Amino acid sequence: MIRRFGAPPCKDQTYTRRPGAYALLPLEGRFLLTLQHDPHPDLQLPGGGIDPGESPIPALHREVFEETGWSIGPPRRAGVFRRFVYMPEYDLWAEKLCQIYVARPIRRLGPPAEAGHDAVWMEMDEAIIRLNNPGDRHFAALLARELQSA
Repeated sequence: MIRRFGAPPCKDQTYTRRPGAYALLPLEGRFLLTLQHDPHPDLQLPGGGIDPGESPIPALHREVFEETGWSIGPPRRAGVFRRFVYMPEYDLWAEKLCQIYVARPIRRLGPPAEAGHDAVWMEMDEAIIRLNNPGDRHFAALLARELQSA
């Protein structure tokens, strides 16, 4: 069973399953995150939806570049969670299946390609508090503990 974070699904609501790939990008005690401005400021792990016919790893590389402007090294899978949310940008009630990966940021290739996003470097402890959703915070805290004990 896949762990759920956030509110349980509403019994009278139909949800569309939306798989996504998201990255924890640690470097020198900080995480590279994305700040999405619309429809409201939202600090997130870089990543997003996996397009039909696309595999998670190419989707992860594409989404990280679009949202941060950075290239990343080979990712390793850290886990998965799901959450039930309304996505106003798509007018969609979604069951988001969030596949979490860890990768090293390699090089900034330019500004974020996706409008309304900014790349943000943040100390790990602060990121764990400020990330918008509890699933992101959970996996960020697990990785921070792992890196601090190494």
